[in-house]
Amino acid sequence: MPALQPQLKRLTLEEYESLPEDIRVEIFDGIPYDMAGPADDHQTISTELVTILNNYIKSKKETCRVYHAPFDVKLSDLPLTIVQPDIMVICDRRKLDGKRCNGAPDFIVEIVSPGNPSDDYIRKAYYYKKYGVREYWIVDPRRKIVTVNCFERDLVNVQYSFDSVIKVGIFEDLLLDFSEIARLLIT
Repeated sequence: MPALQPQLKRLTLEEYESLPEDIRVEIFDGIPYDMAGPADDHQTISTELVTILNNYIKSKKETCRVYHAPFDVKLSDLPLTIVQPDIMVICDRRKLDGKRCNGAPDFIVEIVSPGNPSDDYIRKAYYYKKYGVREYWIVDPRRKIVTVNCFERDLVNVQYSFDSVIKVGIFEDLLLDFSEIARLLIT
Protein backbone atom coordinates (compact mmCIF):
# COMPACT_ATOMS: atom_id res chain seq x y z
CA MET A 1 0.00 0.00 0.00
CA PRO A 2 1.46 3.45 -0.94
CA ALA A 3 2.25 5.90 1.83
CA LEU A 4 -0.26 8.67 2.35
CA GLN A 5 0.91 12.10 1.27
CA PRO A 6 0.57 14.89 3.82
CA GLN A 7 -2.31 17.20 2.94
CA LEU A 8 -1.44 20.87 2.70
CA LYS A 9 -3.79 23.22 4.50
CA ARG A 10 -5.92 25.14 2.04
CA LEU A 11 -6.53 28.76 2.95
CA THR A 12 -9.92 30.41 2.97
CA LEU A 13 -10.46 33.99 1.81
CA GLU A 14 -10.79 35.07 5.43
CA GLU A 15 -7.45 33.46 6.35
CA TYR A 16 -5.78 35.04 3.32
CA GLU A 17 -7.13 38.47 4.23
CA SER A 18 -5.84 38.09 7.80
CA LEU A 19 -2.22 37.47 6.74
CA PRO A 20 0.23 40.21 7.77
CA GLU A 21 0.67 42.87 5.07
CA ASP A 22 4.40 42.15 4.74
CA ILE A 23 3.71 38.53 3.70
CA ARG A 24 3.69 38.27 -0.10
CA VAL A 25 1.91 35.16 -1.33
CA GLU A 26 -0.33 34.04 -4.13
CA ILE A 27 -2.92 31.31 -3.62
CA PHE A 28 -3.43 28.50 -6.13
CA ASP A 29 -6.24 26.08 -5.35
CA GLY A 30 -6.11 27.20 -1.71
CA ILE A 31 -2.36 26.63 -1.29
CA PRO A 32 -0.13 29.65 -0.61
CA TYR A 33 3.09 30.18 -2.59
CA ASP A 34 5.72 32.76 -1.67
CA MET A 35 6.42 35.53 -4.13
CA ALA A 36 9.90 36.74 -5.06
CA GLY A 37 10.73 40.41 -4.61
CA PRO A 38 11.21 42.42 -7.81
CA ALA A 39 14.68 43.35 -9.07
CA ASP A 40 15.77 46.60 -10.75
CA ASP A 41 15.10 45.51 -14.35
CA HIS A 42 11.74 44.11 -13.26
CA GLN A 43 10.72 47.47 -11.83
CA THR A 44 11.99 49.40 -14.87
CA ILE A 45 10.00 47.22 -17.28
CA SER A 46 6.90 47.36 -15.09
CA THR A 47 7.00 51.15 -14.77
CA GLU A 48 7.46 51.66 -18.51
CA LEU A 49 4.69 49.25 -19.49
CA VAL A 50 2.22 50.68 -16.98
CA THR A 51 2.98 54.20 -18.24
CA ILE A 52 2.52 53.22 -21.91
CA LEU A 53 -0.70 51.29 -21.23
CA ASN A 54 -2.17 54.01 -19.03
CA ASN A 55 -1.33 56.79 -21.52
CA TYR A 56 -2.88 54.77 -24.35
CA ILE A 57 -6.07 54.06 -22.41
CA LYS A 58 -6.43 57.72 -21.40
CA SER A 59 -5.80 58.97 -24.95
CA LYS A 60 -8.43 56.61 -26.40
CA LYS A 61 -10.90 57.32 -23.59
CA GLU A 62 -11.15 53.57 -23.01
CA THR A 63 -13.18 52.25 -20.08
CA CYS A 64 -10.31 49.91 -19.15
CA ARG A 65 -8.03 50.53 -16.16
CA VAL A 66 -4.40 49.58 -15.58
CA TYR A 67 -3.24 48.14 -12.25
CA HIS A 68 0.11 46.89 -11.03
CA ALA A 69 1.26 44.67 -8.18
CA PRO A 70 0.47 44.44 -5.42
CA PHE A 71 -3.21 44.24 -6.38
CA ASP A 72 -5.22 41.09 -5.78
CA VAL A 73 -7.06 39.23 -8.50
CA LYS A 74 -9.42 36.56 -7.22
CA LEU A 75 -9.77 34.06 -10.04
CA SER A 76 -11.80 31.53 -8.04
CA ASP A 77 -13.60 31.22 -4.70
CA LEU A 78 -13.55 27.43 -4.49
CA PRO A 79 -10.83 26.45 -4.53
CA LEU A 80 -9.47 29.86 -3.59
CA THR A 81 -7.13 31.20 -6.25
CA ILE A 82 -5.73 34.71 -5.78
CA VAL A 83 -2.85 36.15 -7.81
CA GLN A 84 -1.03 39.46 -7.93
CA PRO A 85 0.02 39.96 -11.55
CA ASP A 86 2.80 42.45 -12.20
CA ILE A 87 0.54 44.39 -14.59
CA MET A 88 -3.09 43.95 -15.54
CA VAL A 89 -5.70 45.70 -17.63
CA ILE A 90 -9.30 45.35 -16.48
CA CYS A 91 -12.01 46.51 -18.89
CA ASP A 92 -15.10 45.32 -17.00
CA ARG A 93 -15.24 47.62 -13.98
CA ARG A 94 -17.99 45.49 -12.43
CA LYS A 95 -15.18 43.07 -11.48
CA LEU A 96 -13.71 45.70 -9.12
CA ASP A 97 -15.04 45.82 -5.57
CA GLY A 98 -12.73 48.39 -4.00
CA LYS A 99 -10.38 45.70 -2.65
CA ARG A 100 -9.57 43.51 -5.65
CA CYS A 101 -10.53 42.30 -9.09
CA ASN A 102 -13.02 39.43 -8.94
CA GLY A 103 -12.55 37.44 -12.11
CA ALA A 104 -10.04 37.46 -14.93
CA PRO A 105 -8.43 40.68 -16.13
CA ASP A 106 -8.44 41.16 -19.90
CA PHE A 107 -4.66 41.51 -20.21
CA ILE A 108 -1.87 40.40 -17.84
CA VAL A 109 1.88 40.91 -17.98
CA GLU A 110 4.19 38.94 -15.72
CA ILE A 111 7.87 39.85 -15.55
CA VAL A 112 9.97 36.76 -14.87
CA SER A 113 11.95 36.67 -11.64
CA PRO A 114 15.18 34.64 -11.86
CA GLY A 115 14.28 32.51 -8.84
CA ASN A 116 10.96 31.13 -10.13
CA PRO A 117 10.52 31.25 -13.92
CA SER A 118 8.29 28.16 -13.95
CA ASP A 119 5.65 30.10 -12.02
CA ASP A 120 5.11 32.46 -14.96
CA TYR A 121 5.66 30.02 -17.83
CA ILE A 122 3.71 27.05 -16.45
CA ARG A 123 1.58 27.60 -13.36
CA LYS A 124 0.28 31.08 -14.12
CA ALA A 125 -0.18 30.38 -17.83
CA TYR A 126 -2.39 27.42 -16.88
CA TYR A 127 -4.52 29.37 -14.40
CA TYR A 128 -4.81 32.49 -16.55
CA LYS A 129 -6.05 30.45 -19.49
CA LYS A 130 -8.36 28.34 -17.30
CA TYR A 131 -10.06 31.36 -15.74
CA GLY A 132 -10.51 33.43 -18.91
CA VAL A 133 -7.66 35.94 -19.24
CA ARG A 134 -7.83 37.09 -22.86
CA GLU A 135 -4.13 37.89 -23.32
CA TYR A 136 -1.08 37.02 -21.22
CA TRP A 137 2.48 38.23 -21.80
CA ILE A 138 5.58 36.86 -20.10
CA VAL A 139 8.49 39.30 -20.17
CA ASP A 140 11.83 37.63 -19.47
CA PRO A 141 14.59 40.23 -18.83
CA ARG A 142 17.34 37.61 -18.53
CA ARG A 143 16.56 35.95 -21.87
CA LYS A 144 15.35 39.25 -23.42
CA ILE A 145 12.22 37.58 -24.75
CA VAL A 146 8.52 38.43 -24.61
CA THR A 147 6.20 35.43 -24.84
CA VAL A 148 2.70 36.34 -25.99
CA ASN A 149 -0.34 34.17 -25.28
CA CYS A 150 -3.58 35.35 -26.86
CA PHE A 151 -5.88 32.74 -25.36
CA GLU A 152 -9.07 34.01 -27.00
CA ARG A 153 -7.50 33.32 -30.42
CA ASP A 154 -5.65 30.14 -29.40
CA LEU A 155 -2.24 31.73 -30.09
CA VAL A 156 0.17 30.54 -27.42
CA ASN A 157 3.89 30.87 -26.78
CA VAL A 158 4.61 33.30 -29.62
CA GLN A 159 8.05 34.71 -28.81
CA TYR A 160 9.51 38.11 -29.63
CA SER A 161 12.96 39.52 -28.90
CA PHE A 162 13.42 42.75 -27.00
CA ASP A 163 14.07 44.59 -30.28
CA SER A 164 10.54 43.83 -31.54
CA VAL A 165 7.44 45.94 -31.90
CA ILE A 166 4.55 43.91 -30.47
CA LYS A 167 0.82 44.52 -30.91
CA VAL A 168 -1.35 44.33 -27.82
CA GLY A 169 -4.17 42.10 -29.03
CA ILE A 170 -6.95 43.41 -26.79
CA PHE A 171 -6.59 46.90 -28.30
CA GLU A 172 -7.14 47.88 -31.91
CA ASP A 173 -3.97 49.89 -32.51
CA LEU A 174 -1.55 49.66 -29.57
CA LEU A 175 1.99 48.68 -30.54
CA LEU A 176 4.75 48.37 -27.94
CA ASP A 177 8.32 48.99 -29.07
CA PHE A 178 10.35 46.85 -26.70
CA SER A 179 13.65 48.28 -27.97
CA GLU A 180 12.70 51.55 -26.24
CA ILE A 181 12.21 49.69 -22.96
CA ALA A 182 15.33 47.51 -23.41
CA ARG A 183 17.53 50.64 -23.65
CA LEU A 184 16.63 51.49 -20.07
CA LEU A 185 17.72 48.15 -18.57
CA ILE A 186 20.89 47.69 -16.54
CA THR A 187 21.69 44.18 -17.75
